[in-house]
Amino acid sequence: MRLMSILAALTALALPGVVAAQTPAAIPVAARPVPPAEPENIWYLDLSTGGRVAIQLRPDAAPAHVERIKTLTRQGFYNGLAFHRVIDGFMAQGGDPTGTGAGGSELPSLVAERGLPHLRGAVAMARTEAEESGNSQFYIMFGSRLYMDRSYTVFGRVIQGMNFIDAIERGEPPANPSLIVRASIGSDNVAPLPAEELIAAGRPRVQVPAANATLTLPEAAPTAPAQ
Repeated sequence: MRLMSILAALTALALPGVVAAQTPAAIPVAARPVPPAEPENIWYLDLSTGGRVAIQLRPDAAPAHVERIKTLTRQGFYNGLAFHRVIDGFMAQGGDPTGTGAGGSELPSLVAERGLPHLRGAVAMARTEAEESGNSQFYIMFGSRLYMDRSYTVFGRVIQGMNFIDAIERGEPPANPSLIVRASIGSDNVAPLPAEELIAAGRPRVQVPAANATLTLPEAAPTAPAQ
């Protein structure tokens, strides 16, 4: 499920199977009230960049996607996985157990649940060109891309530790990918790992991209992210 190059799509050089990006003129989704943060809906990612990221999950907007994240997290699925595709100013993608962009979980694909905007810190499910194909791979936005709102399911947003997201190693794939050392749900009361242990886990790793990628995500717009 390797994600295709977005810039290639925007310049009409898209490879077969790539979903072209919607233009920035696309209508963004309407804003929703943010519910109070509760431990059962906080997703913690302890990253090899040195700290813990807290993400507020939104079951009010994307219940099936939130349940998938909770299920995989409690199975230990995300522990040790790399951010295998990271584009500066756009997004960091992870959640693939193969580390190539071609993998996923053994659970069935999800039906899209659109309704939240692609703001800085938004967390959304990656998918193939087939709209109902989200599984385990997700991405975290470095900047706003509201033209993506009606194409991908946002299921949460970073509420603490965005600096550790900003520090994720860039590349497609990165030479030394940053890792999700451990993921947990707030109500499970898993203590954060020490920064030294997290950083030590980010040992050098070499990854080879899949030859025939199928997972797609709109390319970054050629202009700077909206503020």
